[in-house]
Amino acid sequence: MTVGVTAGDVPSGLSATRTDLTAKDLARVRAITEPTTDFSKAEDFEPMPAGAATSRKRVNQDAFSHPSANLSFEEQGTFKLGNGLFRKLWVSSPSSTQASDGLGPLFNARACQSCHLKDGRGHPPEDNSDAPSMFLRLARAAETVEEKAMLGRKAALNFPDPVYGGQLQDLAVPGLASEGRMKIAYEEMSVTLGDGSVVSLRKPSYSVDDLSLGPLHPATTLSPRVTPPMIGLGLVEQIHPADILAKADPDDRDGDGISGKASVVRDAASGEPALGRFGWKASTPSIRQQSAEAFAGDIGISTPDVPRHWGDCSEAQQDCLALPNGIQERLGKSEAPNPVLDLVTFYSQNLAVPARRDVGKPEVLAGKKVFYQLGCASCHTPKFVTRRDAPNKAHAFQLIWPYSDFLLHDMGEGLADGQTVGDATGKEWRTPPLWGIGLTEEVSGHTFFLHDGRARNLTEAILWHGGEAQAARDGFAALPKADREALIKFLESL
Repeated sequence: MTVGVTAGDVPSGLSATRTDLTAKDLARVRAITEPTTDFSKAEDFEPMPAGAATSRKRVNQDAFSHPSANLSFEEQGTFKLGNGLFRKLWVSSPSSTQASDGLGPLFNARACQSCHLKDGRGHPPEDNSDAPSMFLRLARAAETVEEKAMLGRKAALNFPDPVYGGQLQDLAVPGLASEGRMKIAYEEMSVTLGDGSVVSLRKPSYSVDDLSLGPLHPATTLSPRVTPPMIGLGLVEQIHPADILAKADPDDRDGDGISGKASVVRDAASGEPALGRFGWKASTPSIRQQSAEAFAGDIGISTPDVPRHWGDCSEAQQDCLALPNGIQERLGKSEAPNPVLDLVTFYSQNLAVPARRDVGKPEVLAGKKVFYQLGCASCHTPKFVTRRDAPNKAHAFQLIWPYSDFLLHDMGEGLADGQTVGDATGKEWRTPPLWGIGLTEEVSGHTFFLHDGRARNLTEAILWHGGEAQAARDGFAALPKADREALIKFLESL
């Protein structure tokens, strides 16, 4: 995609130019982030996908849990404190603890780490059992003039189910019934590739069993989400909005079939328009906001930024609202006061991306060439250089290789969830970063991919691509076996 934004395309409040760089620096950045055309050898700095922040520690199950390599000694201590709070198990109120109660009353997990196990990728439940690393978003479209106005000024991204709220809570504190449980049914579908090979894809369908307060609203949609890996988030946060907007082409003016668009949301702290870049639909602009919303929505813990002491309990759930919360007045006016949120945010911003492996091997380079030839790099943008003026020096002016444009793309009916989230339609998803994807099995013990883990391996994940990615998907399906295997080897090296 070569067409950049013009003044008329730039969402209000966002900049289309990098204000953090001199003209000389800008020229350097443009040169180093230009897509490669030489696949005979690895590019300069390619083994270090997070720049100086890259972790070079031994690859094992803890590969996603190391701090950024360029943190100061003091910052490493802050990271460890944040890690402790990320692992902290919250308990229901009242309890004998002084600072750990407030869980729920409805919740999906008791700790951040429960969903983000080893800071890696979540997976669907097995045999429809509990799903701590996968949940259902509940949302409906605007129905009233007032609700439509709220969407227009981005005061809301969509609207929760009037009874069950914005997320199905499958756990509850003692004395309260959980909301229900997610049920998944899979249908196997055979896909024949160009060389006659047959791949089976599993098509999921979702429903809810054992609803405790009657049926969902007729307009409520179900969107399954697995937890994404936590690595490199602070660096993604410091990609200048102008560099992401430069990749946007919502009207496909260059005619390449790729029409990525920016997700513009409202920053909860400033109230100003901001670029959404986190979450499966790019619905959140910052890691702090993402962390605060997860505290409330997943665990039922209030923070200064999201002071919902009863989590996702709706006004219709009076039994839930009647239960005690975990406010400790001497500690602050929320269950997780600022020191807690600050530390968890810092931890989440500084989980290191592991160093690449095998970047110079012939089969990896061959697969990289196929990646570019198929057009995968049109959405999975390989390189960015972070802001020179990043608040944390560890994130500043780093050449990073996330393999994402952080834009919304129509991925076709096959992956559609039918749920609109702000600027994202029911068929649109943010391009997920690919860095670390080859270590999924090592860290998380599985190879389930996509937003709901339906793909059991990378081949299946590619074959589910549709919409704007249909041509790349069809190109992959038509490849000789050796080229398909080379592409997978490249992905496994990331």
